[in-house]
Amino acid sequence: MATVKLLTDAEANAVPAVKDVFDDIRATRKSDFINNFWRGLANDPALLRRSWDGLKAVMAVEGTLDPLVREMIYIAVSSANGCAYCVHSHTAAAKARGMTEAQHAELLAVIGLAGQTNHLATAMQIPVDAEFDIR
Repeated sequence: MATVKLLTDAEANAVPAVKDVFDDIRATRKSDFINNFWRGLANDPALLRRSWDGLKAVMAVEGTLDPLVREMIYIAVSSANGCAYCVHSHTAAAKARGMTEAQHAELLAVIGLAGQTNHLATAMQIPVDAEFDIR
């Protein structure tokens, strides 16, 4: 259960700053769907705007990483941070961008391996090899 109210479309439309962001989300995504994350953030219009602008600047622009790779990275980071909402949201987005079941399985294997080896390296406090020290 959410700890904040999830604004309905009628409630969002009553606040011009929220309506503007929701309209931009719809236009950018070419969809009428506004997910619960944005509906929760809509309780603070300034935070909603900052968060949407930040996400749009990274995830909704042309870049050297293709959109599927970005979504897969988002899944990995969300998994590491323990954000079930983001894991689900960005897995759905990655599948919509063409992620196959084989790619998803491979991604999960990499996430699992990285988590294990990160914890081991941290627990052992292994010093970084000079060859890996980027300066």
